[in-house]
Amino acid sequence: MRADGAGDEAGRVPWWGRLASYAQHGPLPPLLTGLTVVTGIVDAVSYVALGHVFVANQTGNVVLLGFALAGAPGLSMLASLLAMASFVVGAALGGRLGRRVAHHRGALLRTGTAAATVLLITSFLFAFGAAEPVEGPRRYFVLTTLALAMGVQTSVARRLAVPDMSTTVVTMTLTGLAADTGPAARAGARRAVVVVAMFAGALVGALLTLRASPAAALALALATTAAVAAGAHRTARSPAPWATR
Repeated sequence: MRADGAGDEAGRVPWWGRLASYAQHGPLPPLLTGLTVVTGIVDAVSYVALGHVFVANQTGNVVLLGFALAGAPGLSMLASLLAMASFVVGAALGGRLGRRVAHHRGALLRTGTAAATVLLITSFLFAFGAAEPVEGPRRYFVLTTLALAMGVQTSVARRLAVPDMSTTVVTMTLTGLAADTGPAARAGARRAVVVVAMFAGALVGALLTLRASPAAALALALATTAAVAAGAHRTARSPAPWATR
């Protein structure tokens, strides 16, 4: 690497890789952090405006389904089951993408985020003009397309295999942040960034949903995902070592 810290396409570490303390994964950590923000936004929309259901956090849906079966008020078994089923379908689609574009991690992220962008556009169009909460058939269309997008996103992130960056789950990230000591604790900064990213997305998503509209929050999620897709496109032909590891 040059003394000025610049990187090149031949495999030197760019500045964003050093800032993320994850140089061996190139630009993937900051891009996946952006998708973690998206997760917070869309789960805020789904929980606040679609009837106490998650589209990304499927652990939460399993728990909510149990609550609904027990008769807890304000919960929908149909919504939880639909979100879980749609997420699984999206994850299967993401798995197929992972097998077809396995040769390059940047190209895989570009393809996965492009697919998620299309699904988020569909969600936004269904939500546009709807009040909070979203009701009727429109609610289930938004729920389904969001869960599909999150399934694709999570599956692609899993294939990319950047530690602590599943983009949709922070339970193990928090566990590692608290439990690891010694050399393993050096990952604490990036883990904290992941947790803050999801929190920030959830906060902004909830504020937009409550004070503007669900469509406004989804517009932000869509713009963020599209920005990640554009960033991934710039890396899709990089010959750097991170791209094929």
